[in-house]
Amino acid sequence: MRFFNLLGNVSDLPLTKKARNGQSVLVYAQQLLLAYGKLLEQEKLYCLWLFTLPLIVLPNAEAVETIFSGTKAIEKPFFYRWMNLFFGNGVLTSGGHKWKSQRKMLNPCFRSDILKDHLQIINEQSQILAKRLKGETEKEFTKISKYLSDCTFDIICEIIYGLDLGTQQSNKERAPFVYSLNKGFSLIPRRSLNVFLWPDLIFNFSKIGREIRKHSQVARDFTRDLIEKEKQNFLEHSQPSGKDGKSLVKLLLKHYYLSKEMSEEDIRDQLMTFMIAGQDTTKIALSWILYMLGLHGGIRAKVHEELDLIFGVDHERHATLEDLKNMKYLECVIKETFRVYPPVPLLTRYLKEDTTICGYQIPKGTICAVFPHVLHRDEKVFPNPEKFDPDRFLPENSATRHPYAWIPFSAGPRNCIVRSGYRPMAINARKNYTRSCVIVLRHSRQVTAASCTAGREDVSTGKASVPPSVEASWKASAGR
Repeated sequence: MRFFNLLGNVSDLPLTKKARNGQSVLVYAQQLLLAYGKLLEQEKLYCLWLFTLPLIVLPNAEAVETIFSGTKAIEKPFFYRWMNLFFGNGVLTSGGHKWKSQRKMLNPCFRSDILKDHLQIINEQSQILAKRLKGETEKEFTKISKYLSDCTFDIICEIIYGLDLGTQQSNKERAPFVYSLNKGFSLIPRRSLNVFLWPDLIFNFSKIGREIRKHSQVARDFTRDLIEKEKQNFLEHSQPSGKDGKSLVKLLLKHYYLSKEMSEEDIRDQLMTFMIAGQDTTKIALSWILYMLGLHGGIRAKVHEELDLIFGVDHERHATLEDLKNMKYLECVIKETFRVYPPVPLLTRYLKEDTTICGYQIPKGTICAVFPHVLHRDEKVFPNPEKFDPDRFLPENSATRHPYAWIPFSAGPRNCIVRSGYRPMAINARKNYTRSCVIVLRHSRQVTAASCTAGREDVSTGKASVPPSVEASWKASAGR
């Protein structure tokens, strides 16, 4: 007699850290997902069980396209509600008509002319970062996560809130707002691994539930106070304050007063969404980019050569949009890093109607899941997938690749708004951060990210034997 396993595939997770070879639950879970993918690589679809909840995994580009390309499956599963304490009903967590109206309203806030104004902020802050890291080049090992976090925090705060906090220059501890934002949001994934915390009634009275609510209140109060100040500026001056009113909060307030299509609560939800989704995710992506450059000397030399052709010996000149367009090999490096270590660990959709996927009839009410870390290792698309090879993204090598085989920013109508409405920000802004960091790498033996432990290069194969440190990525983003 065979009994139903109430734990599902969660039962494959060892209970003790010793049994997990010293790895955290989230890192070990990511490795399990890779093992499932390898074991079931011939299957068009397969099912994993999160306790009693079935997840239909889309392991290939064709299956992903079926669900993500159209508008029939744009709803998110129920567990996205768990992030509402921070995101509210922002563009990440909302669905249906509300999401469509939000997306339509937000797209004009991410025009290329606004990027041009923000590029100065990115230039200034990334050069401060480069100068700070120069002081670390004499050390054998440098934990750069704090430096990257300070830099991305200053950039995001100035772009979203219009605040120049000077965290990098003052080297001061960041505000309670940021601590609460990072600490509270980092606790949310723990709920998914404890089925007893799924019901709101139990969660709200639990220790972790109370702690998350406390931190979310601090973060939301900060945003509410900032909106109130900007409202006063708008009413007193009949226009947004600050430089051309190009920060996101000023643009949203202008839209609020002119169109009346959104409430103050909507503004707060959007600001919180972009703050959380933008800051830590970018920091993690930069950490991996710099780590891979530090690990692969030959690739780093090619990046140096490309940057020397663009900037010469003038390390202080600000990068322009034209410069960013010419960083073609660096873009390949960034894309390959996103393939190996995608910023978002999980993408999900909730089916509201019966759907056929790769010949299989999937009933409505099903949750479909994509694990980019697994999808990006499909050997039929990316031969020798563990090898770090930026040449995969050269035009001649990627022109015929399936568009849904590489989706670090999600895909389809609900892809990352920064990538669609403000596409240069997703790649080019990171190019600019990386450009200043690469200048530092010229003078350093090795700069590594705090999250990348025990990394080394197998000289015979060129493979990086680095355990996928996905815990920070899960903390920064619980999926798109």
